Amino acid sequence: MKFGVADYGMNVWDGGRYCTEMRLEEIRSVGYDGLERLTAVTEAEAVRRAAVFRRLGMEFLTCEAADPETGMVWTAAFGREYVWLEPGESSRNVPFDVFCRRANKFVAAAARYGIRAGLHNHLGLRVESQRELEDFLKACPGAMLLLDVGHLHAAGGDCVEIIRKYGSRLCAVHFKDVELTNPDIGLDRWYERLRFCELGGGNCGLDYGAMARELLRQGYDKWMLVEHDTHTDEPVRQLKASLEVLKNALA
Repeated sequence: MKFGVADYGMNVWDGGRYCTEMRLEEIRSVGYDGLERLTAVTEAEAVRRAAVFRRLGMEFLTCEAADPETGMVWTAAFGREYVWLEPGESSRNVPFDVFCRRANKFVAAAARYGIRAGLHNHLGLRVESQRELEDFLKACPGAMLLLDVGHLHAAGGDCVEIIRKYGSRLCAVHFKDVELTNPDIGLDRWYERLRFCELGGGNCGLDYGAMARELLRQGYDKWMLVEHDTHTDEPVRQLKASLEVLKNALA
């Protein structure tokens, strides 16, 4: 099992990622094996950053570019397995069947490069609830799942059941905790209702042990990615604490 960071929350805390090497050194110092995404604008920049990962003994799982096809090309060229499935607009205003039709086309395009496309379930987007997630996976049989346990749990889903039913389709798992801050606000304003935080910092009963045990039962041996969308303290300190919680859950 490898452990990485999906570093959105670090970017929010710091105001951006100014130096990939600095970011990698920070997370390596507390025991992580890599970042989820290599992000670049140009091909030359992508190659330079990939060289930094290699020099530091760190890894990345996928690439993020200015457009989906370039992201697929870079991901394939670097020998990675998946890209985020982002088939155009993904808001809840998009009809579900339209989203699935576009997703299937995206999946087919990725397959031409020998890679997979993974859906990241997310509050406020087209695939939010467990029912929507299962309907999507049925309608798009070629898609993988980039499971975000925080978003699914906050939407009322059962993360353990999803892992049990779709373990073979997981390309990676995002781990975060959920702190419900304004329970009277509905999910349509989820960003005011709750915040995503370090493991152990939530109050919504996420059972990491049960999820970890089910992943092991499914033979999952890919990446576990810690993602804190928000930080209340130095990110590296909170990421270290989350990694300890996650490893203890797997023990």
